[in-house]
Amino acid sequence: MAVKKILMIVGDFVEDYEVMVPYQMLQMVGHQVHTVCPDKKPGETVKTAIHDFIGDQTYAEFPGHRFKINADFNEVLPEKYDALVIPGGRAPEYLRLNPKVLDIVKHFAKEDKPIAAICHGPQILAAAGVLKGRNVIAYPAVGPECQVAGAKFGEISPNADNALTDRNLVTAPAWPAHPEWIKQFLKVLGTKIEP
Repeated sequence: MAVKKILMIVGDFVEDYEVMVPYQMLQMVGHQVHTVCPDKKPGETVKTAIHDFIGDQTYAEFPGHRFKINADFNEVLPEKYDALVIPGGRAPEYLRLNPKVLDIVKHFAKEDKPIAAICHGPQILAAAGVLKGRNVIAYPAVGPECQVAGAKFGEISPNADNALTDRNLVTAPAWPAHPEWIKQFLKVLGTKIEP
């Protein structure tokens, strides 16, 4: 298996599980993962949040772990990376306002490089204008935004544990989908896991 160089764009209040689990899993199978955040330097951290469903009309938010940045956002050259990961949480809401974030996403989409986005992550894809004609799923509240951006919004399983692959793009509604989302993303990456 060829080691892939993967870029993960994060920000404060990124969903704890949606950043920690793929970061660890992608390294576990041998890939190199660079984590970047606008206005943060390597060694600095972002705050994460844990979103849970406890009977309210929407998710509740609790403090999560600190997540370390290991690469410099200002030095990112998207052509040097094989794939992109966009975790959810509240971070995509403001990351989508950063022109360089959008340019990075556009590069991956134009070059048909693998992109994995989960939960609110597709907000960044919508803002970058790369969803037209694509099949995606996301956190349900992001569905209208994806549709306005020209995507066909797929069915979300009752437990929010499914993922959807459309060529190079793998999307999922929330952290309960990690097993399926990561499995499909590894397939798109061409990663082979042997017992």
